[in-house]
Amino acid sequence: MTDSSALDGAPQPAATPAAGAGRTPGMVERPGVIDVVRLLTELVAFGTLALWGLLAFAFPWNLVFGVGAPVFAILLWALFLSPRAVIAVHPFVAAFIELLIFVSATLAWWSIGQPWIGLAFGVVAVATGLVVGRRRFA
Repeated sequence: MTDSSALDGAPQPAATPAAGAGRTPGMVERPGVIDVVRLLTELVAFGTLALWGLLAFAFPWNLVFGVGAPVFAILLWALFLSPRAVIAVHPFVAAFIELLIFVSATLAWWSIGQPWIGLAFGVVAVATGLVVGRRRFA
């Protein structure tokens, strides 16, 4: 079958490139600097929770909290915050859960006697979250 409008000599509208033209299906955009910083803050938060669990408790409990705290935070991230989240939540709920993870890591630094590291981490994590959140709502 042929298109009759193409045969009758009528001018055709110019094709507009679709969003993401030039990419094959399944490809995603290249991550930017803020995406890398966000990934690093999440990894530092998980590592901080593991360190807190190992340092803040005596022998049998340090293993429980050293493994359990980051596993719980990773589970929260996978369920609600990951790009392929299992449970879709409102962006404000996702931001609250992300803030909860970052606050727990900040408080973990404070509880092991490193308040300046906790404060610096908290500032970087909140600033990154604000930039990512603004980009998400734009």
